[in-house]
Formats: sequence, C-alpha cells, structure tokens
Amino acid sequence: MEATAIVAAARAIAAGLCMGIGSIAPALGEAREASTALEGMARQPEAAGTLRTNLILSMALTETTGIYSFIIALLLIFVKMS
Repeated sequence: MEATAIVAAARAIAAGLCMGIGSIAPALGEAREASTALEGMARQPEAAGTLRTNLILSMALTETTGIYSFIIALLLIFVKMS
C-alpha cells in the first residue's frame, strides 16, 4: 500500500470519528434543553414566551459544537497537507 492511500484512509476515519463523536453531545444537549423547556412551559404557561426565546438561543449555541465538528471533518477530508 502506498503512503498516500494510508493517509487518505486515516483522514476518512478521523473525519468519521470527528462527526460521530462531535454530534453526540449537541444532540443530547438539545434533547435535554427541549424537554426541560417543555416541562417548564407545561408548569407555567404564562412564561412560555420567555422560555421559548431562551430555548431558541441556547439551542443555537449548542448547535455550534456540531457545526464546528462538521467544519473540522471537512477540513480533514478536503485540505491536502504537504
């Protein structure tokens, strides 16, 4: 096997691991945020507007972790290191 083939395979595996591990935490975090917000809305319907606003902001911040993982995975796949 050539060295370039080994490097290409290692980069593909690293990108897959980056996306696999990097997407678990945001998914779990967003699920917890949504369930907690829905529970709060059920207990206090008058605070639903405030809870919804805070939920959207916190989900956007949580999602950035997944986006960063995606960017790193793309860099691993497409950027040639010399």
